[in-house]
Amino acid sequence: MFLVMGITGKVGSATARHLLKQGKQVRALVRNREKAAQWVDQGVELVDGDWNDATAIAAALKGVEGAFVMLPAVWAPSPDYREARGVIANYVDALTEVAPPRVVALSSMGANRTSGVGMITALSLFEQGFRSLPSPVAFVRAGGFFENFLFGLQAAQGGTLPVFYNPTNRKSTMVASDDIGAEVATLLTAPAWSGHRVIELGSMVSADEVAEQLGQVLKRDVKAFAIPRAGWAEAFEQFGIPKGHTGPAEEMFESVNAGWMELGITGTEHVAGTTSARDVFAAAQNFVKA
Repeated sequence: MFLVMGITGKVGSATARHLLKQGKQVRALVRNREKAAQWVDQGVELVDGDWNDATAIAAALKGVEGAFVMLPAVWAPSPDYREARGVIANYVDALTEVAPPRVVALSSMGANRTSGVGMITALSLFEQGFRSLPSPVAFVRAGGFFENFLFGLQAAQGGTLPVFYNPTNRKSTMVASDDIGAEVATLLTAPAWSGHRVIELGSMVSADEVAEQLGQVLKRDVKAFAIPRAGWAEAFEQFGIPKGHTGPAEEMFESVNAGWMELGITGTEHVAGTTSARDVFAAAQNFVKA
C-alpha cells in the first residue's frame, strides 16, 4: 500500500496511475470524496482529511510501504510563507509519529536556494523541514511543467505564445507531469535507500522549442513572445493572481531567466523526461475533442 497526496491534481493522479499499472495498492487522503470518486472505481482507498490535519495524515500513513507528499500550489503566498510552513509542520509531525519505510517529496529546481526564487521558497522550506525525518527521503526537483503552457492551445491561435521566459531561446529545465508521476512511482517501488536523495527531473528546453511544438499540434506557425518585464504584474493578474500579490511569481521567473534553475547541482541525480511538450499539447487537444 502506498499513500499518494494530491491525487486529484496532475502529479498526484499521474503517480497513482503509474502505481496502479504496477499492480500496487494505493491510498489517498482526500478532502472531497466526490471529486476523487473516479479513483474508488480503480481500487484506490480514500481516507478523509487533508494536509492541514496532521492527525489525518498520520492515520493515512499507517501500514504503508511508502508515501508521496507535496505542497499545495499557492501562487500568492504570504510574505512569511506561513501557508507552506503550516503544511510542512503537519507533515513533519505525522511522518515523525508514523515513519514509513520511504518518503518521496515533490520539490522543484531552484529549491537548493534559500532566497531569490520567489514561490520556490516554499519548496526550499519543504526540503529543509524534511531533513530531520527518520525515514529515507527522496526529493524530486522537477522542472517547469509543460502543462503550464496549455493556455497556448487557445492563446496561440493567432501565432504567438506569450511567455515569461526571456530570452525565449534560453533553455531551462522543463518536464511533463506524467513523467514526474512515473519517477515517483519508480522511487516508491524500487530497492530501498538510506538517508536523502535529490533527483533533478526534466530536460533543458527553450520557450522557442515549446512554441514550435505547439505549432505542430495547432498546424500553424507559432512563435514565443517574451512578455516585457514591466507587464508581468498585469499578465499574472490575468492568470488569476490577485493584484498586489504577484511578487513571488515574478521573482520566480526572474530566477529562471537568471539560470538559477538549470541542471547539474552538485550531489544530485538526474532523470530526463520522455514526454515532450508536443505530447502534452496533443493529449490535451485530443481530450477536448473526445
